[in-house]
Amino acid sequence: MKSSFIPKFRCTATGDAMITRRLPIEGEYAGFSEVRDFIMQGDFRFGNLETTVHNFECYGAAQSGGSWLCAPPGVIDDVRKFGMNVVSTANNHALDYAYGGLERTIYYLNQAQMPFSGTGMNLADASRPVYLDTVSGRYALISCSMSFNPECMAGEQTASLPGRPGLNGIRVSRKYRLPKAEMADLKRLADMLNINIRTEIIRAEGYLPQLKPGEQPFGQLMFEEGDKAETAYFINPDDKKRIADAIAEARFMADYVIVSMHNHELYGKDKETVDPVSIEFTHHCIDSGADAVIGTGPHLLRPVEIYKGKPVFFCLGDFINQLETIFRAPDGMFAKQKLNGNDRLDVLFNNRSDNGKRGLCYDPIMFKAVIPYWEVENGELTKMVFMPVEEMFNEPRSRGGFPRKETGMGIIEHFAEMSKPYGVDISVDTNGFGVVKL
Repeated sequence: MKSSFIPKFRCTATGDAMITRRLPIEGEYAGFSEVRDFIMQGDFRFGNLETTVHNFECYGAAQSGGSWLCAPPGVIDDVRKFGMNVVSTANNHALDYAYGGLERTIYYLNQAQMPFSGTGMNLADASRPVYLDTVSGRYALISCSMSFNPECMAGEQTASLPGRPGLNGIRVSRKYRLPKAEMADLKRLADMLNINIRTEIIRAEGYLPQLKPGEQPFGQLMFEEGDKAETAYFINPDDKKRIADAIAEARFMADYVIVSMHNHELYGKDKETVDPVSIEFTHHCIDSGADAVIGTGPHLLRPVEIYKGKPVFFCLGDFINQLETIFRAPDGMFAKQKLNGNDRLDVLFNNRSDNGKRGLCYDPIMFKAVIPYWEVENGELTKMVFMPVEEMFNEPRSRGGFPRKETGMGIIEHFAEMSKPYGVDISVDTNGFGVVKL
């Protein structure tokens, strides 16, 4: 029997929540309610939880996503106070505190009954969709990351061994192309420096695949002959298939399927330019059956595209930016700044930022973001509105980093201009919101 139910999907999404501090224990900070109320319009309300969550029961990993991020478990309640009801945990900070930190984060999220996707105790666990049942229908979220240290990717479980905890990784390889004359120069330099001697020996022993005609390694980089100098990007086919399979399963189980993609890939001379890999992958997700793709990662705004009638947000910017109010840091974070692990945190951060002259916490562009709200009815995108937010750049770090609606910073105007080449027409309404002409 055919159902008479015609769903109207309502969604809101926020960017990276690099949260390290709790919300005020009593009352609300100025601007909180306006942000929360906008987010609460959606039945599906997404955020990227870009931190580990524990009480420092774990040691820091040898490598991190940049900083070693950790927040007390209570921040999960604070994220929920903003309105979020589902989060992604697939990002480059997921294993800042090694496998123990990941496992504690999963434990505290489950304890708080916060639905999440993107990490797990093995690759199948990290890759599977999470479902959200609402009055407007059932939503599915699949989360993945293109930016991560190799050891952070979850491993397959086999008949003989358990899988490795980690994130749902999308591996991207690069091959550099040079004209014939430059390739000859590259080989000559490699031979002069003996830069390939170790891999040549290992390759001869059979532990690396043989080189294809026209290939020339140079240390960790692989070159091949081409008509011009360029960089070619290749998404791992196994990872593309795994995402497509997850989308197909979610398509069967849910009414509306969303993919979260975390990516720090750069292209061109600025961070705002969308890289070809993000375009290829987001289009692959939509072509595979996803209804929307939410991008996070670069810590600033990137354009929105409507591809085949489906929204693709290449990056929403940072929803919460609190990199310099972590409670502790492992020795490795100090060592990166040539400091002693027992030095104070103010010494660490002042040294890293050259006393406030560089870094993500001192560039106002990193404190500008948007929150989209969109509606879909009968399979058609019928409404899309953006709230411009800023994370209190001019406030002291003890109070700043939380979002509030911006006024007079031109966020929507800038966002509209960068989205024009993608065929999206955004105007500013009387309330300062960005409205997409559909």
